[in-house]
Amino acid sequence: MVKRGMRARRWIAVAMVTVCAALSATPAQAEWREARARHFILYGNMSEDAIRAMATRLEQFDGVLRYVYQLPEVEGQDSNPVTVYVVPNVAAIRRLYGKGGDHVAGFYQPRVSGSVAFTPLRSEDEGPNALQPQYVLFHEYAHHFLFGNVTKAYPAWFSEGFAEFASTARFDRDGVMVGVAAQHRAYGLLDSSKLPIDTLFDSSRRKLDAQQTDQVYGRGWLLTHFIMFDPGQMAKFNTYLNLLNTGMPSIAAGEKAFGSLKQLDRDLEKYLGRSRIPGMLVRFERLPKADVAVRVLSPGEQALINDRIQSDRGVNRTTGRELYAHAAPIAAHYPNDANAQGWFAEIAYDAGEDAVAEAAADRALAVDATSQQALLYKGMIHLRRAQAGRSRDVKVWEEARGWVVKANRAHPDAAEPLAVFYRSFMMAGEKPRQSAVLGLERAFQLVPQDMGLRFTLAAQRIGANDIDMAKALLRPLAFDPHMPPDNPASRLLALLETGSRAEVQKALAVATGQDADE
Repeated sequence: MVKRGMRARRWIAVAMVTVCAALSATPAQAEWREARARHFILYGNMSEDAIRAMATRLEQFDGVLRYVYQLPEVEGQDSNPVTVYVVPNVAAIRRLYGKGGDHVAGFYQPRVSGSVAFTPLRSEDEGPNALQPQYVLFHEYAHHFLFGNVTKAYPAWFSEGFAEFASTARFDRDGVMVGVAAQHRAYGLLDSSKLPIDTLFDSSRRKLDAQQTDQVYGRGWLLTHFIMFDPGQMAKFNTYLNLLNTGMPSIAAGEKAFGSLKQLDRDLEKYLGRSRIPGMLVRFERLPKADVAVRVLSPGEQALINDRIQSDRGVNRTTGRELYAHAAPIAAHYPNDANAQGWFAEIAYDAGEDAVAEAAADRALAVDATSQQALLYKGMIHLRRAQAGRSRDVKVWEEARGWVVKANRAHPDAAEPLAVFYRSFMMAGEKPRQSAVLGLERAFQLVPQDMGLRFTLAAQRIGANDIDMAKALLRPLAFDPHMPPDNPASRLLALLETGSRAEVQKALAVATGQDADE
């Protein structure tokens, strides 16, 4: 993949012209707007009232999660907002997603350059058991929230169970109701061939079929709901988590913490059979005020927004070239639009058109000398040029890094310039200086959701012989249900216990992509 730090659920090349045309199929009289809030940046072809209301609701949802988890705001928290692209309908979502997206109603990609989510303006499904776009967006943001605010590793059943628990939040007149039944999981919950509790707790990464996977979500929701509203069960769950994070296998930790998993399973069945389940109303006055700034996109941004959406979705070499061919003549009409030229610089860079990308970055900087995107891509172009030329000239590398430093100074709490600065030493074949290591640690603090960044920091800690910290960094990925069956984090954890240093370094190279063609 060309996008740095991209962790799509799955990816396949998509025809650029088809997708961009599909995204453009919106009312001609409407205008694209941007809504900026503390934790979200929204782009949508929507009225000001509609996009403001959506941004406000998302901010309130974040507040609900913080209230439930009793997590106050922390310094720099608003430096990792999720960019949400609101596209016309579910069909546009599925075209953006690509292969395997036939039943997708929205998706999310965490990455160091800025986490993104894609959601439809309208749903095409009806009925109480339908998977609504809001469920998906809330589910994915719950993952983002959990990874970003909690350092412990969670098992797959709780990771998905909590996301399902959060996804059904219902906005009422006086507040937000938490704990609403997951009606869209009813079939899996009531299926006679229910998932055994041992399988739910198993963290061995064995392959589950589609029905079993659905039940991980459903039974995970049920167990999470049971725990969240029972202080005694919550205490046992916390004991389980502590055992799990010391390296105890999940089933053994569950047996020790809960007393008996079979009894827990019987208690769950009784809980499911209740005529009513508990819930909690979080009143609006308990939530932080949502400050939302809305603007209409500039003419250049309006013209390029569909290309920007596809670019932010991610491209490979082939689709990157197709997107570049589509965007280039459009961008040429807006040479004095700093944001549009910054977007185009990224598109050209991803297509391998470094000279064109640098010219676009220069045009952006001529209008806005503090454009972080333009400064960063200027540096990335120069770094790639130095690497391709196998330069050993210190001045060449320092000049390239200088642009990255300027990007950092333009936005000190942006993670990507910090990560690129650290990576520049890898590209040059040099040992990173201490300031680069500190920058990497700060980037991870800002965007702990990014898998590549987590692996990179784990590799750095292994090199520094801080094995315990490396294990702590890898453990959440080892339990991640969206990782492949041959999970590189699980393999690294096992090798850190028993393998040789050479095996560990080889596994790290695979995990961080250092053995792959860039």
